[in-house]
Amino acid sequence: MLADLKIRLSATVGTCLYLGLAIWGWGGFGPFFSNPARIAVTLVFIALTIAALFTAGNLSTGEREDRSNRWVLAAFGILSILSAWLCPYTDRKDIWVLDGDTVRWLGVALLVPGGIIRLWPVYVLGKRFSGLVAIQPGHKLVTTGIYSLVRNPSYVGLLLSSIAWSLVFRSAAGLVLSALMVPPLIARIHAEERLLVSQFGEEYEAYRRRTWRLIPGIY
Repeated sequence: MLADLKIRLSATVGTCLYLGLAIWGWGGFGPFFSNPARIAVTLVFIALTIAALFTAGNLSTGEREDRSNRWVLAAFGILSILSAWLCPYTDRKDIWVLDGDTVRWLGVALLVPGGIIRLWPVYVLGKRFSGLVAIQPGHKLVTTGIYSLVRNPSYVGLLLSSIAWSLVFRSAAGLVLSALMVPPLIARIHAEERLLVSQFGEEYEAYRRRTWRLIPGIY
């Protein structure tokens, strides 16, 4: 119960800090909330955070963890902090931006499915979903639903959300940061797949042969 409370508190504080950096980047509350798209993206973030509070995801090391992959969490953290502040800052300064409010609203529109796809697997897996690369107690291979098509749907949602955030602020720099997330993400996917092969053997190999890592038909 205490661990669940800590995760929920961390998610809430994390969202507040992320939005706080964005507001700082745009020069304060008044300037930030002077644009309807920025108001909308704030409301979407709050809604997704509330939805995340009802998941059973955790940071458990479980029965067996690949600790060599923890550097990826630091990489994601650094890129996220940079994106939270830099995208609004370049938007405010009109530096390396993509013109038009249409781009902003496209970002808002993409953030909704991005956030849903990010959280959907957490609801499906429950306590088996960990922020660490680890085998959890009673771990079973899920191959139905969204997992029948792609093996890492949550990472699809993560990338889509990152791109959406960049578009809300018309930030080309943010799109570069989104691209920089791909190498550590692939490293994490490889680590997870090695661990799952060691746990489930041929069952996972067969599942891997009939599905895609991230994008159906591409990767």
